[in-house]
Amino acid sequence: MGRVSQAQARENRKRVVETASRLFREQGTSVSVADLMQAAGLTHGGFYKQFDSKEALIDEAVRHAFDELAQWRATALQGHEGRREEAQRAMIDAYLSSRHRDNASTGCPAAALAADMARETGDREAHRAYAEGVQDFADWLADDDEDGIARLCTMLGAVVLARAVKDPALSDEILTTARAALSPPH
Repeated sequence: MGRVSQAQARENRKRVVETASRLFREQGTSVSVADLMQAAGLTHGGFYKQFDSKEALIDEAVRHAFDELAQWRATALQGHEGRREEAQRAMIDAYLSSRHRDNASTGCPAAALAADMARETGDREAHRAYAEGVQDFADWLADDDEDGIARLCTMLGAVVLARAVKDPALSDEILTTARAALSPPH
């Protein structure tokens, strides 16, 4: 088999990062390189042509996941014609939905990767990307009356709990209760 072009190599790397970002959010960072490369439709041997280590891929995949979250927020703001409070409300409702709960692979990396980041050791780029992503999201959620960290903690905790319990009624109740707690007073 011949060498791939630089353009194809860039495309392959992008595919691996996107696949890793999705699989890490869905299954955790313990996904094997072999399984990851198979999911990306590439050979296991090609991994080390693209990345120095699995840790290097985790670093890049975490950054990519938070970039996707930033795009989700930007789209929400654009969809509400720049009206931040409306965009925040829509984001909170979407975040605390059964759709988000049931689709970790495309959902918020703060919720999906929290346990993995807590277990990761050393001073890694993934930790910096995670902390920056969490801070950026909290800043976006803040307004004059509500601290963004408090909102994010409520949202993240609710999604993590709703995913962890196996009782559908309790899971839905967790999401509903968190949405109500973050609703503006009438």
